[in-house]
Amino acid sequence: MEHGREGRKDRERGQEKDKEFIEKLVKLNRTAKVVKGGRRFSFSALTVVGDRKGSVGFGFGKANDVSEAIRKSIDKAKRNLVKLPVKNGTIPHEIQGSFKASRVYLKPACSGTGIIAGGPVRAIMEAGGVTDVLSKSIGASSQYNVVKATFEGISRMMDVRALSRARGKSIKELWG
Repeated sequence: MEHGREGRKDRERGQEKDKEFIEKLVKLNRTAKVVKGGRRFSFSALTVVGDRKGSVGFGFGKANDVSEAIRKSIDKAKRNLVKLPVKNGTIPHEIQGSFKASRVYLKPACSGTGIIAGGPVRAIMEAGGVTDVLSKSIGASSQYNVVKATFEGISRMMDVRALSRARGKSIKELWG
């Protein structure tokens, strides 16, 4: 009997862990395949998942049903979480990310500025817990490529300790 209780507690903890993530649907796409009996529709979903504490991920899922495509993309996003360094609600330094023809510039902003960003970049920053950031997307505006470019920039971003080591200053000198 006790073993069954532990299993239930573990499942409840897993559900609580899932509840702390916020999920944002960036793009939902419907494609049609013409078959003998008419059109057959399939769906693809691009979602961003984050805990508003510096962990963020994205996922892409395809299925014949909208809800199944979204579920698949959220599952993939939860498996592909990366650390987004956040301090005082902004990012530690400027960064440029690029993927194919899309380029995304991210720049730290002072408190009260808000998230100045387009759709996909805004979703990523909100999910990651950033409250003040400036961004600019240049080149191809494909939402999938913009998300990949943003994550490429995030993956190269240095956290506070690495940045202070690179500049030869203490953390207190950098962040005040």
